[in-house]
Amino acid sequence: MESGNQTTVTEFLLLGLSDEPELQPLLFGLFLCMYLVTVLGNLLIILAIILDPHLHTPMYLFLANLSFADICSITTTTPKMLVNIQTQRKDISYIGCVTQVYFFMIFVGLENFLLTVMAYDRYVAICYPLHYTVIMNPQLCGLLVLISWFIVFWISLIHTVLMIKLNFCIGTEIPHFFCELTQMIKVACSDTLIINIVMYVMTTILGVFPLTGILFSYFQIVSSLMRKFAAGGNYKAFSTCGSHLSVVSLFYGTSIGVYLSSAVTHSSQRISMASVMYTVVTPMLNPFIYSLRNKDMKGALGRLFSRAESCP
Repeated sequence: MESGNQTTVTEFLLLGLSDEPELQPLLFGLFLCMYLVTVLGNLLIILAIILDPHLHTPMYLFLANLSFADICSITTTTPKMLVNIQTQRKDISYIGCVTQVYFFMIFVGLENFLLTVMAYDRYVAICYPLHYTVIMNPQLCGLLVLISWFIVFWISLIHTVLMIKLNFCIGTEIPHFFCELTQMIKVACSDTLIINIVMYVMTTILGVFPLTGILFSYFQIVSSLMRKFAAGGNYKAFSTCGSHLSVVSLFYGTSIGVYLSSAVTHSSQRISMASVMYTVVTPMLNPFIYSLRNKDMKGALGRLFSRAESCP
């Protein structure tokens, strides 16, 4: 295949989830509803945390940042897909594609690190309850969030710069509903060895290290509970981690599912459908998990709705 100069490439074609015309209205309605539910649910979580003094704790500070990352990650991909479905077009500009890759990597990477920080917070709260307020002081919490932002900012920037250096053929089709880095590498017309090496190294940083930190934190939590508490106390203490564990399982379970799908099948449509789970479904379910499984959050949301009803 003859490669074209990347400076002449002004747009790509997103193939989307399906070419069937009768499915387009259904897909539009379904993804519009999921997008609105995601944004509204996560905004309510953030608003409840800001307005309720009972939730001004490290755990809910991290949760507010996680909700913000969920809103931003789904906003990076879904609105463009909805516009393409509504207008019956498949094009996306070169700049728009690069922007999607950059910001999607930032917010998904940020979720990785925030889930790890939240696991550490639960580890300190359960294993060192008497020293919790001293260890998890506002300065440390702010620093952990800033470090997470700093790392994902530079990792995403490195990937994006390397992707910009790739050459793409005119009329390149992307077998996905958004510009995803691995798919962009596959359709590039130039050598991708360097960016592939960098991508695997960065995947280790963004995926393996945070997951290892989460597993280590919960190993320490379980060990501490088994040593210090009776059977009844174990459940009560460990139940505070239920919401976080559910979100971690959903996020990493769907991400691993997408990876396995891409490894065992060459069907781009199946890979795209699997990607919907962690790009759209996971951000939508996170607010429900934290509001339904967390008494403090349910109480804060109840007070928020009561305050709204009492306003003239």
